[in-house]
Amino acid sequence: ILLAGRFRGKRVVCLKQLPSGLLLVTGPYKVNGVPLKRVNQAYVIATSTKVDVSSVKLSAKLDDALFQRVKESRVKKHTLKKAGKEESAAETAEKKAVSAERKALQTEVDSQLLPIIKKTQLLTSYLGSHFSLKKGQAPHNMKF
Repeated sequence: ILLAGRFRGKRVVCLKQLPSGLLLVTGPYKVNGVPLKRVNQAYVIATSTKVDVSSVKLSAKLDDALFQRVKESRVKKHTLKKAGKEESAAETAEKKAVSAERKALQTEVDSQLLPIIKKTQLLTSYLGSHFSLKKGQAPHNMKF
C-alpha cells in the first residue's frame, strides 16, 4: 500500500528492489492506474497478500536511470522581459508526455502480471480498491 505521493492509498505489486534501494512497483496500470514507479521503502506498507512474480521477466532497461528526470534549461523572467517577449508560465510549461519506451515497458510488464493476478480469486478487485483509515483506527494496531 502506497502511503505518499499521487497514488497514496493504492495497492501495488512490488516487482524488485533497485540498486539504489528503492522499490520498483506497478499497479498494474490496467487494474488501478498505477504505472511503473520507483518508491522509497519508507512510504510503503507491506501486506500479507503475496503475488508470485518469479515468472515475470523484467527488462534490463528497468533501472534507476529510466526513472531519472531530464533537466531542462529554464529561462528567467527578467531575461524574457529584456528581449521583449512576455510569455505566461502556462505557455512556456509544456505538458510532459510519457515516452513510447515507458509505455512499451508498462504493457510488457502488465501482460505478464495480469494472468498471474487473474488466477487468484478477488485479487483484481483487491488491487483496484483504495485503502483509507477511519477515525479511531490505528495503523500500528492493524495486521495487513
